[in-house]
Amino acid sequence: MENYLRVLEESLVKKWDVLCRIEELCFRQERILDKEPVAEEEFDRSIEEKGMLIDELNKLDEGFESLYGHIKEQLMNGRERYKPQIAALQKKIKEVTEKSVAIQAQERRNKKLAEDFFSKSRHELKKGRRSSQAALNYYRSMNNSQVVSPQFMDKKK
Repeated sequence: MENYLRVLEESLVKKWDVLCRIEELCFRQERILDKEPVAEEEFDRSIEEKGMLIDELNKLDEGFESLYGHIKEQLMNGRERYKPQIAALQKKIKEVTEKSVAIQAQERRNKKLAEDFFSKSRHELKKGRRSSQAALNYYRSMNNSQVVSPQFMDKKK
C-alpha cells in the first residue's frame, strides 16, 4: 500500500510539472499574440507542443484514477494508518487544482487575444479582396473602353 501511495504522489508531481510547462506555453502564446506582427508559425508550434502536453496530462490523469480506484477501498479502511500520506496527497491535489484554474484563466485571456487577431485578419483579408476586385473591375472597364467600333464602312466590293 505504501508503494501505491508513493506512485500516486509521483503521478501528482509529474502532473504539476506538465501543468507548469503548459502554463509557460500559455504565457508564450500571450506574448506572441500581443506583438505586432503576430508570429503565426511560432504560435502554431506552441499549440502543437501544448497538445502533446495535454495528451501526457490525460494519460497521467487516467493512470492516477485507475490506481486510486484500485486502492480506494483499502485506503478508506486504513484511513488512520495512512493519514500523513493522505494529507500529502490532498495538499498536492489542491496545488494541482489551483494551477489548473490559473491555466484556464490564462487560456480565456489568450482566446480573447486570438479572436481579436483573427477578426482583424479577416477584416484585412476582406479589404484586400475588395481592393483586388476594384482593380479587376477597373482593368476590365478600361480594356473594354479602348475598343473602337468602326466609324466608316466601305460598302463597295
